[in-house]
Amino acid sequence: MADDPGSPDSSDVLTVAQFRAAGGVEDWRVLGNGAHVRYRCTSLQQAAEFARAMVERIGTHGRAPDIDLRPGSVTVRLPELEESFLGPGDLEQARTVQSVARAHGLEPDPSSLRSFQLAVAHAPGVRVQAFWEAILGYVPINDFDSRDPHEHGPRVWYHEIEHGRAGRGRTHFDVYVPADQAEPIVAAALAAGGRIADGSHAPDWWTLASPDNHGVDVAPWPDRG
Repeated sequence: MADDPGSPDSSDVLTVAQFRAAGGVEDWRVLGNGAHVRYRCTSLQQAAEFARAMVERIGTHGRAPDIDLRPGSVTVRLPELEESFLGPGDLEQARTVQSVARAHGLEPDPSSLRSFQLAVAHAPGVRVQAFWEAILGYVPINDFDSRDPHEHGPRVWYHEIEHGRAGRGRTHFDVYVPADQAEPIVAAALAAGGRIADGSHAPDWWTLASPDNHGVDVAPWPDRG
């Protein structure tokens, strides 16, 4: 069964490709911090009713998802693990959420999905992580990543600049997007005055520069599997 990407065992840690091939998760997209789905709602009441039904179906089985409830939408995230984007039981959880959404007549909105992290570039040997954690109220994940303990803010990633020098730190955004939305997003950014600073890694990611030369990586690679 483990050799068949269409029929993974529910206890397996899945690759993104296996997750997609399994079926019943067409509404979901895998971004930089886990699997996401967003459903549009017409009112807070409808959103709350969907969320209640979803939680009742999920129960205590598997990992608890993050649920963002708004008057116009409900967003569900299955957080990534340290070693993989998807964890054991995530396929079952994702299928359950999608099934409940369909029963409530809700439509997914993948075009609005984003996750992003702040990439803090610094000179070799300069330790900056503790400073940013103190400023943001973040906690370390490891020696090169920090997170908001409440999971509201973006992750922060720290990396050395090759041939960099102290006092010349640089920072940019990494924006994770659905694979089927990446090219339209890049096109919209270019139409808004941006430029491609490095397209050599496309279609895994594009490095763009804003009209004022601020950097951003548009990265659909997690969702490509």
